[in-house]
Amino acid sequence: MSIDMTDISGKEDILRIARAKGVIKLKPETIRRIREKTLGKGDVITTAQIAGILAAKKTPEIVPLCHPIPITKVDVQIAIGDSKVTVESTVQSLAKTGVEMEALVATSAALLTVWDMAKPYEKDKEGQYPDTVIEEIRVMSKIKSPKKR
Repeated sequence: MSIDMTDISGKEDILRIARAKGVIKLKPETIRRIREKTLGKGDVITTAQIAGILAAKKTPEIVPLCHPIPITKVDVQIAIGDSKVTVESTVQSLAKTGVEMEALVATSAALLTVWDMAKPYEKDKEGQYPDTVIEEIRVMSKIKSPKKR
């Protein structure tokens, strides 16, 4: 059995956009601290957005058979609800292959960053995370359209 990257050399560069979304459930007290920017590690939203952007750019280093492609735009939006934080990442490229993996990795990294920054407030007395969960990470949309000149 051989393992190789898919050959995309015959494909044409076209505009590709993918949007991925995910959620992290947190304690109400942690949500309050995120809103008030009183977590010990700093501004969760800005840090998570930057982590998502960086992760999208590093996707081929994380996902072994993912093609390195020229990313032209990454947008990481974060919404704070009553008991959860929602991350939605949009990645754009003019390339031979799609950007779904980049959008998924951006979303995942942003959610993991929220978890990392919120850890001290999410732990129970035994140091566990009974209320904290990342879920619903999925591709919301994928667009392929001819390159605009």
